[in-house]
Amino acid sequence: MSLVFIISAPSGSGKSTLVNELRSLVRNLEFSISYTTRDPRGSEKNGTEYYFIPKSRFEEMVRNDEFLEYADVHGNSYGTARRFLRDAVDAGNDLLLDIDVQGAAQIKKKIPQAVSIFVLPPDRKTLENRLRKRSQDEERVIQRRLVTASGEIENYDKYDYILVNDRLDESVDALKAIVLAERFKHSGNAPSPEETVNLDLAERHRLENVRDLVQPILESFKGASVPSAQ
Repeated sequence: MSLVFIISAPSGSGKSTLVNELRSLVRNLEFSISYTTRDPRGSEKNGTEYYFIPKSRFEEMVRNDEFLEYADVHGNSYGTARRFLRDAVDAGNDLLLDIDVQGAAQIKKKIPQAVSIFVLPPDRKTLENRLRKRSQDEERVIQRRLVTASGEIENYDKYDYILVNDRLDESVDALKAIVLAERFKHSGNAPSPEETVNLDLAERHRLENVRDLVQPILESFKGASVPSAQ
């Protein structure tokens, strides 16, 4: 049986870097490339980061029930095609979905056993610095992303695992451990010493074990507001 892993995070939390690292470390893990109606940014290429399609084509795919999930984010549409799950199952691989909180809720409704992981920045200031460092957005867009992040973060308790992406190497190790631990749980085997390490590390990031860690992060996002138009 193929496992479905969901990873969500506010824009700028380092999710894409984590996903790329995970894919280089874990075998038999297929990645679903989302469809979007937004324009490519920087060096993004069609079919690599996203499939960039016109709004009319996206709406046609919705009518044809081609999406497992789809949502509107920052005025653009994003969706996960059903075919990626079929392809993963046929190949005997697990599927990794990089989607927002709206899409994650849709997937969990359709596939309750999907494993969900939420990536948090250490605090609001760190997220703001990361967004500015990308140098891709205007100031008003950055502020709007911070406001959106505050709303997304409030959904953290709907996820199975929480990663605070402070140190990249530690976050990569934890993400890898979660995937391998979940795979092991479905194997029915006795754990090896290495598998025990993965199980223990993954367990430390279970929602019920990180609630106290999350509270200061939530506090740092309180009071965020959209700046008035100039």
